[in-house]
Amino acid sequence: MSLVLLYDSDDVAVATTPMRAGEPLTLPGVADTALRDDVPAGHKVALRDLAPGSPVRKYGQVIGRALADIGAGEHVHTHNLGMPQDAAARVAGAAAASVPRLPADLRRTFHGYRRPDGRVATRNYVGVLTTVNCSATVARKIARVTEDDAEGLDGVDGVVALTHGTGCGMADRGEGWDLLRRTLAGYAHNPNIGGLVVIGLGCEVNAVTGLMADLGVAEHVPVSSYTIQELGGTSAAVARGVELVRGMMRDLAGATRTEVGVEELVLGLQCGGSDGWSGLTANPALGVASDLLVAAGATSVLGETPEIYGAEHLLAARATSPETAAALMERIRWWEEYTGRQGTTMDANPSPGNKAGGITTILEKSLGAVAKAGRSPLAAMCHYAEPIPRPGLVFMDTPGYDPVSVTGMVAGGANLICFTTGRGSVFGSRPVPTVKLGTNAELASRMAGDIDLDCSPIVEQGVPVDEMGRRVYDLLLDVASGRRSASEELGLGGEEIVPWQLGAVL
Repeated sequence: MSLVLLYDSDDVAVATTPMRAGEPLTLPGVADTALRDDVPAGHKVALRDLAPGSPVRKYGQVIGRALADIGAGEHVHTHNLGMPQDAAARVAGAAAASVPRLPADLRRTFHGYRRPDGRVATRNYVGVLTTVNCSATVARKIARVTEDDAEGLDGVDGVVALTHGTGCGMADRGEGWDLLRRTLAGYAHNPNIGGLVVIGLGCEVNAVTGLMADLGVAEHVPVSSYTIQELGGTSAAVARGVELVRGMMRDLAGATRTEVGVEELVLGLQCGGSDGWSGLTANPALGVASDLLVAAGATSVLGETPEIYGAEHLLAARATSPETAAALMERIRWWEEYTGRQGTTMDANPSPGNKAGGITTILEKSLGAVAKAGRSPLAAMCHYAEPIPRPGLVFMDTPGYDPVSVTGMVAGGANLICFTTGRGSVFGSRPVPTVKLGTNAELASRMAGDIDLDCSPIVEQGVPVDEMGRRVYDLLLDVASGRRSASEELGLGGEEIVPWQLGAVL
């Protein structure tokens, strides 16, 4: 099958293989015609004639308007499809939320580290947290020196340098300050951190003393802090950090996993390097897995506010309260105003790679992206890096840029990340494992070492989405129980901690 029609009301179908001009366009209920253009895999083909200004539908929703006459069989992309001028024109009907019936044979437990405060970790890391970019190199040196020590210690998954690019040259109050402090405290408080060393330079705005007072780390987590200046320089600071980390690892050694309920999982839902297959395969499969987890009492977190733009009405319609729906829509308005102040628009979001993969407008991207959240009711809305409300499906306001988005989720308490990709991704998220789902077979083969599960059989072999979703669900529980994901095997995740930075650089 070379063309897929997602909804009977759609004006376009998706090519699942490269197609040549002159090939017949044959779909049930669609008038027989021939392709007018060569069409790459993942791209769209018009099923009927469309006049300039006409709305164009995919997923049963408006993804844009025709910029010129589009004939049946014509390639539909950036040259002839643009954003609607009227925002209201893009809103179509929304399906009601639904909760799946849990299969009798569904796994309801995994093996995690139960912390003394009752929370559950999927990994057990020592973190080396920096107050400022100036101490980042020292933190990374400490992590490199001690990382091999963890390999020989049962119950210790590693050492991670929790660095960032700011902490000074900024105001010590306001939204940017609050975001940074909340993010750093969130990482320190994540259940996957079993011990913590905090390192500053000594003269930064985000001083060690102030940060330590606000961290709020659980009592059972050992924490030490110092500054490079007080110890006398880089070499002494590295030596002190290595000593502290090794001591914490010895204390953590021997920690054992126990059987716990899936309700202890807080899953971050992420996509990056999306393509025309994302909304057909990996995203809906992840949506099924997310629905199963939520129905079993767990928590799933959807983010990337710029990448639900055009699909926000679908989520708002599933909100469990008017307040939650209103909070979501308020953030959409904030992003419209924010991007306008920066001299851009929300439709600037699709990247060149997205467009090469067949995605034309932000509306199309968002409609595919929101499939990651399945059909569960939207239980809550939270701001960036805030503690994630539990249980249920939660929306967190994050940018669409993958490292910044996942950083907010980990700071909020996510202990597992699932990341779908069609163009390819080398993302990791230590101290939290990332599971990567490939949307198409070519990508899954070309980047096999980075992909944990190929979801393309949904289209290529006719595997039901629900069945693939069960495979995703089981894989997530395996990784939560200690199976190393592809990104963990490759040692990824130490450079992708990127707090959302707002405000002036002074």
